[in-house]
Amino acid sequence: MPTSISSHIEPNIAYIQSVFKDCSDLSIIPWQYGPRLMNRAVSVYFDTMVLDKKTNYFKQTLQDIVPREIGAGTDVSLAMIIECFSRHIASQESAILLDDFEVVERLLLSGSLIIFIDGWNKVISYRAGNIETRQVDEPVTEPVVQGPRESTVENLKKNIGMIRARIQHPSMKFNYVPTAGYARTTIAYGYLEGVVDPDVLTEFVSRINQLPKGDILETSYIEDCIEDSTWTPFPQYRYTERTDIAAAALLNGKIIVLVEGTGSVLICPGLFFELMQSSEDYYQRTLLANTIRILRLISFLIALGLPSIYIAISTFHTELIPTVLLLAIIDSREGIPFPAFAEAIIMSFIFELLREAGIRLPRPVGSAVSIVGALVVGEAAISAGIASPIMVVVTALTGIASFSMPQYNFAISLRLLQLPLMLLAAVLGGFGLMIGYLLIWNHLVRLKSLGIPYMIPLAPWITGQLRDTVYRKPLRSLISHKKPTAKN
Repeated sequence: MPTSISSHIEPNIAYIQSVFKDCSDLSIIPWQYGPRLMNRAVSVYFDTMVLDKKTNYFKQTLQDIVPREIGAGTDVSLAMIIECFSRHIASQESAILLDDFEVVERLLLSGSLIIFIDGWNKVISYRAGNIETRQVDEPVTEPVVQGPRESTVENLKKNIGMIRARIQHPSMKFNYVPTAGYARTTIAYGYLEGVVDPDVLTEFVSRINQLPKGDILETSYIEDCIEDSTWTPFPQYRYTERTDIAAAALLNGKIIVLVEGTGSVLICPGLFFELMQSSEDYYQRTLLANTIRILRLISFLIALGLPSIYIAISTFHTELIPTVLLLAIIDSREGIPFPAFAEAIIMSFIFELLREAGIRLPRPVGSAVSIVGALVVGEAAISAGIASPIMVVVTALTGIASFSMPQYNFAISLRLLQLPLMLLAAVLGGFGLMIGYLLIWNHLVRLKSLGIPYMIPLAPWITGQLRDTVYRKPLRSLISHKKPTAKN
């Protein structure tokens, strides 16, 4: 297989046709130019990727050489083309000279137009790609009441441009990482030099350079390949589709990862308290923002432990329930053929089923199915004696609390932990719950993300970072203070 361009046009075109055989959208257009139209050239491109056919790139190539209207191109010789483009003339369209077939293949597949000229062992490449992409719109997964409404799209360069527009400083660095496989997707990672921890950056670069030699189609592929612990339920990185969140993460010393073809931005490292923070926390007044954060922390505790606490108390520790409430619970559970544990498992399964159905169905139908399905199934379960009203309330409250988590993958991890906690509560009661919570806490304090402790600044205790965890200080003290890293 040849790697260099031949000076004869026939073997070059034959190689292109052999590589891209059975590609009906490959266009090969021959041209004649020069005295008596004796010189030959060929334009090669994919007409599905070069949507703008108005520009004749070969004629423009010839027109750049002479000062007058080129006409049929009879006044241009091969020597003139080689002389002008070897010296990188100021052409109307940005041209690149190539002499390697591997680069030619990659540029053709990315939407470039290639011109082979008989008698020259180089080709002229024009970036002519004009693929339609989704326009910048309001983020679907991260809506806010107050703040920017700019979302990333599936175009890598456009996403980088929007982030650069927010951080206009030469310390803003972006590096490209090419991938192997059939997709040949381009990965980009960015950081703010002088703000990012050098040790964290070194560790990240080491892991990103060890990615499997295969197809990378989405940022979640990278997360799975570079995370510290694969089998933990807790996510070690954050996702966002908002350019303001990506810019804020960079200003806080994070590393962001973008992939061509997806709008998801991966933020590294992702720590526990950051997963419960929303961009709107910084767009609201301090008192309101702290109130919302405390509400979110309470929601975390409810989403994690409410069903198991109910099972433990109703099964082993009924003396902890006030008498009037205990009588109401006993009355509501009369006729229920299942213990509290089985009842909770059934209702949790139904809730998760409705949630998954609501996500997979078309948006107008999905919301209706989620709401109507929950009402109908809940009422039917009570009427049929499958579940008690109090268990329906517990399940619904748990689900609503999990929806208040800003990061979807973090909310999923809480739902995964419910089952082992409910099992411990059903077997050992409150003692089992203590064992479960201690195991979770032990796991959290041992977990790391790119070498940074997951529970920082709580474990290890770093007083300087408590200014922006469960509560945040006024913005005037946060803006003027560089966020410290684990080693500060």
